[in-house]
Amino acid sequence: MTKTVVITGATSGIGKELVKLFFDDGYTVFAGYRNKDLCVDFGNNVIWFYIDMLQSGSISSAADFIKSKTDKVDILINAAGTVISGAVEDIDIDRIKEQFQVNTFSHIEFSQKLCDILISGRIVNISSMASFGQFPFISPYCASKRALDIFFNAFALENHKNINVISVKPGVISTPLWEKAVKINEKVLEKSEGYEKEMNFMKRNALLNSHRGLTAVSAAKKIKNIALKKNPKPSYTIGADAKFARILSYLPSGVVNFAVKFAMKLRIK
Repeated sequence: MTKTVVITGATSGIGKELVKLFFDDGYTVFAGYRNKDLCVDFGNNVIWFYIDMLQSGSISSAADFIKSKTDKVDILINAAGTVISGAVEDIDIDRIKEQFQVNTFSHIEFSQKLCDILISGRIVNISSMASFGQFPFISPYCASKRALDIFFNAFALENHKNINVISVKPGVISTPLWEKAVKINEKVLEKSEGYEKEMNFMKRNALLNSHRGLTAVSAAKKIKNIALKKNPKPSYTIGADAKFARILSYLPSGVVNFAVKFAMKLRIK
């Protein structure tokens, strides 16, 4: 019997590569998009569905569409995401809410609405090494990923539907996410009074990240292997930088803060 996987954020980066990998393995893939122009025609085994992670009505409609097409989902991969950056003291509160809506609340809501057809299935959340909370000037992103992990860990402990939950925390992946992040944060990066040096560094670093780290293909292969493990762990880190961030997280907060501030000063210089 053909198995079914649902993937959000399926038109670029890791999500796009996961669609290809599961399609090649013969899965029926429900692939979430927001920009139809980016959808690729794979044939009948890839079913595209519209979902806007900022709109609750769109999330409900997407879940209803999937349930009208199948009565069983084996794997749900929550891959959609965005990055909001800036200094904590002047990030507009609406931008912080947007960050949590896309990276946290939308995945909770979408998963809730698919729970009744995910029985004995698994949810794979694409979290981030930022979940360890060691990265200044992207506090909304760090907090949204940490909240995602905490909510779904509670779900893993609570649910009676035998739904397994896996958090995958990648390090830097060379995807369009970084260039998109620079674009959507352009005003903050260019007009953050008192933090000009830091914002210039953030912009340069983001653009460099779009061409370094693991490739999206490599990351997707690792995530697919994790998603199909017989007895997966609740959490995985991908990439040397993510593993280093995890090790740092075991140290006292004061030590980590000192090290991060010192390293950032050196890099900005």
